[in-house]
Amino acid sequence: MGSNSESNGSAGIKIPKIQFTKLFINGQFVDSISGKTFETKDPRNEEVITVVAEGDKDDIDSAVKAARTALDSGAWPRMSGYERGRIMMKYADLIEEHAEELAILDTIDGGKVFSICKNIDIPHTVHLLRYYAGAADKIHGETLKLLGEFQGYTLKEPLGVIGHIIPWNFPSTLFFVKVSPALAAGCTMIVKPAEQTPLSALYYAHLAKQAGIPDGVLNVVTGFGSTAGAALCSHMDVDKVSFTGSTEVGRLVMEAAAKSNLKHVSLELGGKTPLIIFDDADLDMAVNLSQNAAFFNKGEICVAGSRVYVQEGIYDAFVEKSVEMAKSRVVGDPFNSEVHQGPQIDKKQFEKVLKYIEYGKNEGATLLTGGKTCGDKGYFIEPTIFADVNENMKIGKDEIFGPVLSLMKFKTIEEAIEKANATRYGLAAGIITNNLNIAHRVSRSVQAGTIWINCFFVFDPSCPFGGYKMSGFGKDQGLDAIEKYLNVKSIITPIYSSPWL
Repeated sequence: MGSNSESNGSAGIKIPKIQFTKLFINGQFVDSISGKTFETKDPRNEEVITVVAEGDKDDIDSAVKAARTALDSGAWPRMSGYERGRIMMKYADLIEEHAEELAILDTIDGGKVFSICKNIDIPHTVHLLRYYAGAADKIHGETLKLLGEFQGYTLKEPLGVIGHIIPWNFPSTLFFVKVSPALAAGCTMIVKPAEQTPLSALYYAHLAKQAGIPDGVLNVVTGFGSTAGAALCSHMDVDKVSFTGSTEVGRLVMEAAAKSNLKHVSLELGGKTPLIIFDDADLDMAVNLSQNAAFFNKGEICVAGSRVYVQEGIYDAFVEKSVEMAKSRVVGDPFNSEVHQGPQIDKKQFEKVLKYIEYGKNEGATLLTGGKTCGDKGYFIEPTIFADVNENMKIGKDEIFGPVLSLMKFKTIEEAIEKANATRYGLAAGIITNNLNIAHRVSRSVQAGTIWINCFFVFDPSCPFGGYKMSGFGKDQGLDAIEKYLNVKSIITPIYSSPWL
């Protein structure tokens, strides 16, 4: 496994000058009211990229006021869906034009592999925006024939001012998973990006202004979860909070919403995804898919296939090939085209992953490969595989959010289903088999919001995504997501003379 290479990578990528570091409120870039800033660091080399405005409660108040004014008296909620959709299409075009610079920002800020950012993440954000732009003029109510001499109809109206809190692992994708349907619905909003990855969010704010999204509709307040995020969740003039992040923080979001104005909440939280591989699977395909499921984005993904259950008939061969493939994965500078895996996001996450590797060793799991750091600078960890894991071990039950794969053996379909469901999470699951009956039986029995059969990490704007159990509630993506940002109003009228009139 390779170690980190030179900071600009072998591809000769030129890092652009950072243009946007201030808060974006009411269509303008402004300093934080306190004047405070914080550093955002490059996880490749632990060096400071730039300093960014640190918003807190006062800045959230200012952003909410701008969003409320834009909602109550601004043009955006009153535009036709067609008009909103046209502006969103222009927004998507602008992102496409600046795709390389945005991909570079997410690479230096989040340690993500540049080629994946440029060829997958940024195009997916564009797809999200265009999907919801096309849906904006298709938001309709219903006509109702009521009992007696009455008729009714429903209107779908913007829910109001939305607070979006997004994590650091997919800063661009998750920005638009939240923002796109809310814009289509006619809402106004405040986005609080993760403090580790604020740069692309501020660039998207700049492009929103260029696209013609009115002032106050889209505000971005950078800062910390305990201050800016907490203020957003507890604000009396915010109508909904949409949060993606850890289950522990999700609890705090719900508590703050309940204690303030009972605002709507949707949560996309943690996961501990099982990948179940049956004896009839193609071995090479299964090994390749399982490695991608566990190690993609350095394991920093909520649906990482970190629990791999392999049926006993192919288990030994699977282990051998898995170790061989993991050892061939290249860890290093994400700008290098030969690199598969970049650094963990920051020192805190780096140390957390290493701590879980030690838990695995101490609890009796067998370390097959990896488990060590790479290089003497940056937050690089080798792809790590444990065998002899059970669901009671920390590495078997906790979301690690790093490149750690746990291998487990099973005999029967019933055992596989029982083990897969032995978790407090229920975000996603994977099944590899050539038997259609097994695939359908297991997919109906596993308690998870998304089931991938003979594939993994397949996301599309049209496909709803969200979890069961402690993985949260409320769907992102699909037309279901727009409903999260709409109020339904019923209007009733008599159609003949009525005894009540």
